[in-house]
Amino acid sequence: MLFKRPLLIILAVVVVSTITLKRACFKPKQRRVYVDMVADMFHPGHVAFLKQARAFGDYLIVGLNNDEDVKSYKRLPIMNLEERTQAVSACKYVDEVIPNCPLRVTDEFIDQHKIDVVVHGDDFNPETIQHYYGVPIRRNMFKTVPYTKGVSTSDLIRRIRARAEGEI
Repeated sequence: MLFKRPLLIILAVVVVSTITLKRACFKPKQRRVYVDMVADMFHPGHVAFLKQARAFGDYLIVGLNNDEDVKSYKRLPIMNLEERTQAVSACKYVDEVIPNCPLRVTDEFIDQHKIDVVVHGDDFNPETIQHYYGVPIRRNMFKTVPYTKGVSTSDLIRRIRARAEGEI
């Protein structure tokens, strides 16, 4: 009889500690947001886009297209993939960077990276959006954000050329 009370106290402490530990360890599921981009000459327009995308969730994943893929539909980036990866990784809105991401977002890619939302700027026409983002559209997980006007990599290249020609 002498030991019943201390044993009950120990049992109560163990139960309460277990419940507290479970609550402390439980975290709600993160909403994982994915964007893909070139991010050449990383600039304030890119930062604004990433900030808007991050607002759709808690964890932002940025896929970066490799140089050859970009060259196939645009021009060869000025910054190579490693340089672009370092620049994007330094952005405070970015949690993870995936270099060499696929040009088209697939079911396998979404599932592998546990993506909940796919975001792109509203600067593509409907056919292009469907071509690259048909899978997330079908899965009802595709969102667009307004394109940041006034600054783009192409604009920066034009400014650099104009200033260089004026100085020569």
